[in-house]
Amino acid sequence: MEDSPKTFLCISNYYKGSAFLIALKKAGNKVYLITSEKLKENNWPRNYIDEIFFMPGQDLDWDLETLLTGVAGLMKGVKIDAIAALDDYDVEKATFLRENLRIPGMGQTTGRYFRDKLAMRKRAQEAGVLVPAFSALFNDAEVNHFADNVAPPWVLKPRSEASAHGIIKVHDKESLWQNIHEMGDNRLRYLVEQFKPGDVYHADGLNLDGKNIFCTISRYLATPMEISQGGGIFRSANVPYGSDDDNSMRLANQLVMKAFGMKNGASHTEFIKGKEDGKIYFLETSSRVGGAHLAEMVEGASNINLWTEWAKIEDSVVKCSKYTLPKVKKGYAGIVLTLSKFQDPDLSAFNDPEVCFRVPLDYHAGLIVKSNKHERVRELLDDYAERMSHSLSNVVEMEKVKKFH
Repeated sequence: MEDSPKTFLCISNYYKGSAFLIALKKAGNKVYLITSEKLKENNWPRNYIDEIFFMPGQDLDWDLETLLTGVAGLMKGVKIDAIAALDDYDVEKATFLRENLRIPGMGQTTGRYFRDKLAMRKRAQEAGVLVPAFSALFNDAEVNHFADNVAPPWVLKPRSEASAHGIIKVHDKESLWQNIHEMGDNRLRYLVEQFKPGDVYHADGLNLDGKNIFCTISRYLATPMEISQGGGIFRSANVPYGSDDDNSMRLANQLVMKAFGMKNGASHTEFIKGKEDGKIYFLETSSRVGGAHLAEMVEGASNINLWTEWAKIEDSVVKCSKYTLPKVKKGYAGIVLTLSKFQDPDLSAFNDPEVCFRVPLDYHAGLIVKSNKHERVRELLDDYAERMSHSLSNVVEMEKVKKFH
């Protein structure tokens, strides 16, 4: 066992993960953060960060060689024990640094399974996990074979974007090729997949030594893709414990984590339960805490803060010490979230005692509710979504993806 303080380098080009940073510092470690200059004025927990370094621009503007040179310069006087990527888009940056600086943790090959949707599907398929029919767009003959043998509709998905960003739905072969031609050389950054109607679930978990030690299964009541394609109110809630959906999704998540080589940390994985056949299909995964305030929803249901426990896992791995998961509550929680017409929407009318969190974002209206009863959570989410749609909700057209990860 090694209890001496360690040094963690955390990377986040979005403002998130404060609980992670705080937990690392409270464990007695040195904590460094690399983020974007644009986030300089954000309310980072500076009392728990030893030093913050700022990169020009945001995310895609970062130059990896500049990042590497800067971190190598820091390492002249500081021994970095671990690197943590706090956002989906930071995984490549972290794996790139680990490989070049020979720092333990997830490398670039495994990292691609958690970032590249084409690599995800191929690896899942190899491991015997069901996936919707798909094809890369590299070869014209393969694309035509897919279009001629797989029933539409289809979705064109950017391989390395997060959530539903950039997804294009097409209904026939002509539209498919029209979109591919419009992509030009960027076609290599997409894949095409059969659109399977059904309910979409997400498994939010923690992993240690290659084992899934905590997992909450939830169902999107309005999926990220539906919201991005047509607007509406985002909703999700965890499913009844011990139900068929709960059991089957947990098993599927364990298979994916094992196949993808997840060792330690947080994960957010999505599955679809086919409407026609009831089978469980893998959609995508990521080696981080789920976005859209799903972490607060999971905490409302289970009393487990994914950010804090992820940090404690990272701390235990580096120090070769034992990690113990806190007692898990088996309650229920759900989130309702929408873009708002107002910068600071008035949510005072949503005052039921089950409300446990209010989303603190400009031009967003969002609430998390918790209860010991699943039915009560669903009742509140449906009611709140209806009320928000009439008075608060705003729809913004999704921008086309022009720069790719």
